[in-house]
Amino acid sequence: MDGIREKYDLSERHACRIVGQHRGTQRYVSTLPADEDALTRAIIASASEYGRYGYRRVTALLQAAGWQVGKDRVQRIWRREGLKVPQKHRPRSRLWLNDGSCVRLRPLHRNHV
Repeated sequence: MDGIREKYDLSERHACRIVGQHRGTQRYVSTLPADEDALTRAIIASASEYGRYGYRRVTALLQAAGWQVGKDRVQRIWRREGLKVPQKHRPRSRLWLNDGSCVRLRPLHRNHV
């Protein structure tokens, strides 16, 4: 058994040296909390219901609903799911006159505006 382990260690060392990674990164096994799927569904539901809310405000909503979650975990799930807050649109500017009427410039030719 030691011969197999020694052979594995040598090949692992060689491979990690070639790639330029530490050997500890190859042995790391990530663990997912048990409530990760339910929390992801709750985050997506909140983000779709409140379109202009970011991950911080969604975190506050989840905490008010009873979830024991921090903003860093919500941000990690937020980025993993590809959620984004849409950009705000600028309101159109108006050309007001003194009499209260509004004058918009009209296009003079095709593709002018």
